[in-house]
Amino acid sequence: MAAQAIKIALAGNPNVGKSTLFNALTGSRQHVGNWPGKTVEKKEGRLRTAGQDVIIVDLPGTYSLTAYSIEEIISRDFIINERPDAVVAVVDASNLERNLYLVTQLLELAVPVILALNMSDIARSRGLIIDRAALSKRLNGMPVIETVGNSGLGVDALKNAVHQATRTGTAQSTAIVYHPALEREINLLVDSITTYPTLTATYVPRWLAIKLLEADEDIIKRLSAFTPLIDTAQIAAERIEAETGDDAETLITDGRYSFINTIVSGALTRPNHLVETNSDKLDRVLTHRLWGVPIFLLLMWCVFQITANVSAPFLDWVDGLISGPVTRWATALLTAVGLHGSWVEALLVNGVIAGVGGVLVFVPVLMSLYLAIGVLEDSGYMARAAFVMDRAMRAMGLHGKSFLPMLVGFGCTVPAVYATRTLENQDDRRLTGFLVTFMSCGARLPVYVVIGTAFFGAQSGNLIFGMYMLGIGVALLTGWALRRTVYRNKPPQPFVMELPPYRAPRLRDVWRQTWDRTSSFVRKAWTIILATSIVIWLLMAIPVTGEGSFNEVAPENSLFGAISRTIAPAFAPAGFGKWQASGALMSGFIAKEVVIGTMNQIYVGEAEKPAEPEVVPTFTEDLVDTGRSFLQATVLTVQEVVNIVPRTVNIIPFVHMPEANFLGTAADEEENTALENALTQVFSPLAAIAFTVFVLLYTPCMATLTAMRHEFGLRFVGYQVAYTFALAWAGAVIVFQVGTLLGLGG
Repeated sequence: MAAQAIKIALAGNPNVGKSTLFNALTGSRQHVGNWPGKTVEKKEGRLRTAGQDVIIVDLPGTYSLTAYSIEEIISRDFIINERPDAVVAVVDASNLERNLYLVTQLLELAVPVILALNMSDIARSRGLIIDRAALSKRLNGMPVIETVGNSGLGVDALKNAVHQATRTGTAQSTAIVYHPALEREINLLVDSITTYPTLTATYVPRWLAIKLLEADEDIIKRLSAFTPLIDTAQIAAERIEAETGDDAETLITDGRYSFINTIVSGALTRPNHLVETNSDKLDRVLTHRLWGVPIFLLLMWCVFQITANVSAPFLDWVDGLISGPVTRWATALLTAVGLHGSWVEALLVNGVIAGVGGVLVFVPVLMSLYLAIGVLEDSGYMARAAFVMDRAMRAMGLHGKSFLPMLVGFGCTVPAVYATRTLENQDDRRLTGFLVTFMSCGARLPVYVVIGTAFFGAQSGNLIFGMYMLGIGVALLTGWALRRTVYRNKPPQPFVMELPPYRAPRLRDVWRQTWDRTSSFVRKAWTIILATSIVIWLLMAIPVTGEGSFNEVAPENSLFGAISRTIAPAFAPAGFGKWQASGALMSGFIAKEVVIGTMNQIYVGEAEKPAEPEVVPTFTEDLVDTGRSFLQATVLTVQEVVNIVPRTVNIIPFVHMPEANFLGTAADEEENTALENALTQVFSPLAAIAFTVFVLLYTPCMATLTAMRHEFGLRFVGYQVAYTFALAWAGAVIVFQVGTLLGLGG
């Protein structure tokens, strides 16, 4: 019978190269998901060493195991409940003392620990010499391995150490000796804890006693049924403070750092003079109090260009592939089996294929975003970005890291929601995720353009610019209000971040991260999009009034039209209380660009049909055209990368640097003149502005709501839908009514 796989946990501070070491250990044998009931990413991999299967779980990066964040709770819960055979503690060898604080807490959990001195090459470059034998001896024989994750140095030695540690299965007996008053109360609490068999079966008594004296909120909540024990711990903490003048938590922290100083003093040799590294030199510029912010904004502008523009050619290619060849092939197949023109064909083409396509079209955007973020993270700059923007973002009660998802939201809200994963604190994630929907995504832009051109001609740019600025202003006000209402009793979490050394990004690691995150979105998001698309198709196919049969009914006579007429009066105060407008907004729940498509179908209808039957390409012609368009998309993607430079330079007033045009193609001409003319007949200019404001502010698309449900839960989605819809309605009504009172037209 095969031996049972052993389980190893990988723990460490953020930015110590833990993920790189995890990749080096497990290679491609990885699985990425979420922790049960949590939105924090869970990475699990396998390796085989000395004939033994090993499961490695990459715990979230944390600075401690105190319950300040969801990551810390997850890490310690895994160690307590899953009882791994050993924990590999990954530390930054160039910042040993700070990183060993987490190790002291792991020792208190009485689990076998292996110490991986990662980035040991950087430590040596700074003149630091670590005596591994002395360090191991002071840690009571704990295995100490030097590693360099991005080059694979020490990985084999680490695998051997894992095998040896799991064979013995014994934890290091190293114990931290605290202040005498604290030790006395810990021992008394341990005696009390051992009288509860249910507690000793789950927790290490000494560790639990320390947590109770620290007044750990998470532990106290879990032990709410053991009131006498909690009261005993509180009285003990009061005795400690009365005797020493310090609270128990301070004494515990001091005791851990005293222990760290003791074990490091004889094992770490520092240079006589401080060695200035290349990272230090770069930081003098990149984190400068004056230049740091402009440099950060320049890099974020490049990320925005990559997300919004570099991904566009392949986004168009995917969209054209699904709406063109894939749709035609499906139609031809159904025709071959005698189902052409049936409701089955309509369901498959307009429901299933359109629904799946609505998800796949986001893939190039997501991959571009995660590729850019991966490069910034792997290079070490992301930590600097948070540091630089922290002061500016605190006006909204957020950290500097929140700025990146909000910037990405100008390209697409879906990846912006997923980009909140770069934030460690759950409250910051939720607040940032709530606010990114007010950034005008690319899908809203067609609405701005069509309405702006129809009513304001050459001045349409003013409307577009106004919508972008309004979205930013609403986000600022909403963030300010939420921090003083919903989050008013939740003090901001301490913003602590190590600044890792700069390094060249490894393409393999960046690509693996990009692929894992993108595939996770596709797996989890497409089902809801597909179901929603089928529902909309069904509503458009069911006749309610007038003549027509199933799947052969005019939009106004369908169930979709009936529902639109029912909700239309609610928009009358905003100036667009017609069923056509409400129907277009209803379809916008699927995707905001669908608003224009629905309007085109309703207002223009038969006028948009070609005068002559369309020539259907053959299968071979479709294959050739698909390959040709793929190559064209590749060339255009390179073109967009090159054009980041001139577009950035052209921000400077009176500077115009020509952009690359590899294929010599002119800008596409607008094809919605008929729609623009139709809109001017049914909307007043003021009502059109109010409609645009509503599109800006109202409930985000289904793909975004799916991402939010995935990241934050169903209740969060409910709050988001209710707030944005109410805000959009109020904003549109205010614009129309105030404008009417000012005589601007109704």
